[in-house]
Amino acid sequence: MTETVESAQRSTSFPWTPILILSTATMLMVTAEMLPAALLAPMSSGLGVSEAATGALVSIWAAVVMVASLPLSRFARRWRARPVIVFALAALALSSVLTAIAPAFGVVIAARVLGAAAVGVLWATVNAFVADLVPDRLLGRAIAVVLGGGTLGMVIGTPLGRLLADASDWRVAFLVLGATLAAAAVAVRLMVPLRDRARLAPSSPREGRMPRTARLGIVTLLVAVSLIGHYGAYTFITQLAAPAATALPGGTSTVLLAFGVASAVGLVAAARVGERTARALVVSLAVTAVAVAALAVSSAPVVSLIVVLVWGLGSGAFPPLAQTVILRIAGPEHRDFAGALIPVLFNGGIAIGAGAASALVGAGGPMTLPVPAAIVVLAAALGLVAVEAARPKAPVLITDAASRPAA
Repeated sequence: MTETVESAQRSTSFPWTPILILSTATMLMVTAEMLPAALLAPMSSGLGVSEAATGALVSIWAAVVMVASLPLSRFARRWRARPVIVFALAALALSSVLTAIAPAFGVVIAARVLGAAAVGVLWATVNAFVADLVPDRLLGRAIAVVLGGGTLGMVIGTPLGRLLADASDWRVAFLVLGATLAAAAVAVRLMVPLRDRARLAPSSPREGRMPRTARLGIVTLLVAVSLIGHYGAYTFITQLAAPAATALPGGTSTVLLAFGVASAVGLVAAARVGERTARALVVSLAVTAVAVAALAVSSAPVVSLIVVLVWGLGSGAFPPLAQTVILRIAGPEHRDFAGALIPVLFNGGIAIGAGAASALVGAGGPMTLPVPAAIVVLAAALGLVAVEAARPKAPVLITDAASRPAA
């Protein structure tokens, strides 16, 4: 009876407290990942290594997340989500403290590997757990709020870490981060509900014209392709948006800030889409593709600035929409696998996109990049439309209607 009442309450209200706590956790996760980039000079000086070596800590982190997410999340599947999140946050806190007290660069590398492995587990578990906390109709909003924490990690967390380092020492920044992560672990333990992971029977392989597992594989591949195009262009945003920099005081820094603000607006818009996430995902990719392509011809400062803002708006809506679509297709029976796949997709998209873009720019300069990148993103959007065409009676694009209980 209690479970029925709890389920009914969950279907009519949004669980702000646990969702905001998980959002705070993602903010700290992103801060932990990017902090070495903000502390490049002081860390390099303090550890006696080059700035290139310190910068590689971010690349090592991304590589470990890509490699470790799937096997570690599979191992953690035997426990409930909340204790896994608490343990992983504690491990990330330990990683930050070890970085702060590290006597040599080798210890920092080991600490970062530990932290990246913990974050791989966190992303996989949090992604799936959010879907267990809310009904399907609120999933898009919940994911947008949780991912908003990641945006705050870039906009607030990392700059605060730099301010702490400037006021005292880079090691203090990592110590404070470790203490905050420990507090977040306690908050999750005390204020996030303990739920069993969903263990439903797999859906029928005859669903529509395409089995769910096939749709999941195709859609995740298309998301990865779109990430390659977007992040390939974003790697060279300072060069591509150079005309816009002349339209604002502060130049490139202000343009990057404007792009970030537009991305935040896109993320908020994604939270209000409701059940039309897949259709909105196609729209966001189309907007991103058009804006990226326009960078090749927008030499006027004001026009270039408008294009950058539109790019930020479209690409900002993309992550929560993509994650919502993937989790809805996966359904409860494949949700943990999908949750683990998401960080692999995003980190892989960043790595492959940056590498391919660097090769293209090296051969022909920055202005050879926008059109190919836009074509890649647009191809992914058209692929999603094709997946929709394979579902003859679906009322909306790639929603998980089959997973909803019958009346």
